[in-house]
Amino acid sequence: MSPFSGRRRILHVEATDQPTAEWLARAITEAFPWDEAPAFLVRDNDGAYGLKFRRRMRAMGIRDKPTWPPRSPWQNGWVERLIGSIRRECLDHHIIWSIPHLRKVLRAYADYYTNDRTHLALSKDAPNSRAVEAVGPVSSRPILGGLHHRYGREPMK
Repeated sequence: MSPFSGRRRILHVEATDQPTAEWLARAITEAFPWDEAPAFLVRDNDGAYGLKFRRRMRAMGIRDKPTWPPRSPWQNGWVERLIGSIRRECLDHHIIWSIPHLRKVLRAYADYYTNDRTHLALSKDAPNSRAVEAVGPVSSRPILGGLHHRYGREPMK
């Protein structure tokens, strides 16, 4: 299945305290192998998206779609909703000690968001759909140190 099949997947997570055009160009290359790059990228008008980043996008065949007008985050509602969910459901409940720790927490949340978290718009399914477990005792598995849980059924013995 293509990662761009219309399901709300987090495809890549990265963090830095000093974003530059060069860092963003490297990050987009790591996020999307050359043969799997999206057709376009909707982004804000941050100055960090400099010439090196825009050149890398063009080289990868990605059309640049900055939001318009500048300073209008509501033009990119899906991304703003995701950022809000990450803050409310994850970062507001953790003390982050370092950039590597932030990456670890964000990757764990991305895995939870894509594989376990239910979405109303997906009929209470996760982006990576899983089969309904109809038989067996219910168990829970803690995620992000118990902040969230994945509920499922244990196989019958």
